[in-house]
Amino acid sequence: MIKLAYVDVSDLNLSKSYNLLPKIRKVKVDNFRFDKDKKLSCGVYLLLKKLLSEENITQPAFEIGNFGKACLSNNDNIHFNLSHSGKIVACAISDMEVGVDVEYNDPTIDLNIAKHYFYNSEYENIMNSKCPSDEFFNYWVLKESYMKYTGLGFHLKLDSFEILINDEIKLKNDKNNLKFNLFDINDYKLGLCSKYNIKFPVKYNIGDLYP
Repeated sequence: MIKLAYVDVSDLNLSKSYNLLPKIRKVKVDNFRFDKDKKLSCGVYLLLKKLLSEENITQPAFEIGNFGKACLSNNDNIHFNLSHSGKIVACAISDMEVGVDVEYNDPTIDLNIAKHYFYNSEYENIMNSKCPSDEFFNYWVLKESYMKYTGLGFHLKLDSFEILINDEIKLKNDKNNLKFNLFDINDYKLGLCSKYNIKFPVKYNIGDLYP
């Protein structure tokens, strides 16, 4: 089982959403200075809560792993991962480990990031593509989704593994039969790493997140 969903939170009602958060999430939201960041933090939590409720999990309890990945402490059968960028929040839940990443597809990105931190072949593919910035973010969301899948996040170096983008996206020398999915959402890239393939993510509206 797997579900991947996203929401545009640019029109999120911050005060209404804030009142729906548990105390610990309110503290996190309060730490942000700008409303756009508060909206992302509120929205991604409400999206997670929505997806969990669809699995009849109405009172989730959370804990943080050694490298910062959150999980459910009161349900070992459901895994989740969150991401947000710009005005988009994304959430994946599954009965197995999962990693997700969404990024604004910024055409002005400094491609030297890939030169210095990506696998050499990945950088070459980016520079030889018709649109290097677009290809950069294809690799970025796929690589970060894998890093988040492992639970290591940026404790796993970007150039310590290689993503192969062909008709099928794979991790080179993969022994775990991982699946990678890549989606274009308007001006954003969305990457998913799991044990499943999906055809497309589900788009929710802000109103869907409220009781």
